[in-house]
Amino acid sequence: HHHQAMKHQHVIEREQQSLMQTYKRLPIAIDRAEGCRIIDVDGNVYLDFLGGIAVNALGHSHPRVVEAVTHQARRYMHVSNFFYQDVQVELAEKLKSISGFDRVFFSNSGAEAIEAAMKLARRRGSRTGAYDIVGFTGGFHGRTYAPLSIMDKPLYKEGMGPFLPNTMVLPYNDVDALESRVDEHTCAVVLEFVQGEGGIAEASKEFVDAIMAARERYGFLLIADEVQTGVGRTGDFFAFQHYGIRPDIVAVAKSMGGGLPLGGILTTNDVAALLERGMHGTTYGGNAVACAAGSVVVQEVMDGLLEHVRSIGAYLHSALMHLAATYPQRIREIRGRGCMQGVVLNEEAAPLVAALLDRRVIANATAGNVIRIVPPYVITRDDVDTFVAALDEVLRG
Repeated sequence: HHHQAMKHQHVIEREQQSLMQTYKRLPIAIDRAEGCRIIDVDGNVYLDFLGGIAVNALGHSHPRVVEAVTHQARRYMHVSNFFYQDVQVELAEKLKSISGFDRVFFSNSGAEAIEAAMKLARRRGSRTGAYDIVGFTGGFHGRTYAPLSIMDKPLYKEGMGPFLPNTMVLPYNDVDALESRVDEHTCAVVLEFVQGEGGIAEASKEFVDAIMAARERYGFLLIADEVQTGVGRTGDFFAFQHYGIRPDIVAVAKSMGGGLPLGGILTTNDVAALLERGMHGTTYGGNAVACAAGSVVVQEVMDGLLEHVRSIGAYLHSALMHLAATYPQRIREIRGRGCMQGVVLNEEAAPLVAALLDRRVIANATAGNVIRIVPPYVITRDDVDTFVAALDEVLRG
């Protein structure tokens, strides 16, 4: 079939001629993907424990997603937000009933969701002169200027400044730093309860309690960045639920769209009312085809997949803990839960990830020394066994 004609090397060479060279791509030219497997143009089959970077919650080419997308594409693909659209309403209602929030605004991506949340916070703060927005070290919120302004990774910011004024990055999990820097001028704190790019680092209970106490005292908004953790990835629908607290705004994307670009924020009536007609908007946000896919994902997660994420997550965790006990010199700790776990090494993760790829297993290195494991929620025990056996082989080597 026609993809075969254009074998690997040919695709790679053409990519190098035509696309901006901003990605360090894996040396795989993809033909198709099914479930938890990716098949390249030469017919090699890979086990996918990256899941489109924490996007493909239901795996690749899920029949219900494909059906919903095809059905909606035949109805219409885009009409703009000048119209009432049942697919948007349906997804928004599902998100409301699961989350207990009142209002949804749809975007195309996580970065845009964070942008909307930060604009809302600034709009609210403008009434009292509170303009400061706080992020934390190791955080990742997107590539546009507002998210970058509350992030600390130099690679993403070098020579691209100046960034937004009245923003700061405080040390993650540092209660003292938080209490000394947050005050009545703070309009928002943006927090990942589990940092994805930051190496699956989890917010401590003390840190979250301190943020909530400061919020009580100063009245800023807590923005939960659930772009990577949301829609069931950790075994709760949102990671913040694990802490028994409630943020003011929740940003979601990644898993929600089932592979299509879809993001959004959830918030209360009070906060939502701050944006009057025309104050914020988007051409593509809440695209009908993406929302159709999103409805299927949210439904599946609630119809039993969440329990599976918990059980398969526990199975994966215990297998990884066993590996950590077997290779104590090489593995420092195992972090995370559900379908979001990290193997923290005493060495660089990239060579191990490359060795896994040689064994047709896809994972990714993040924060230097962490192997990030964010597979589709539909992985089986056999898939976990295959992954762990490959990692065992690589560590033994």
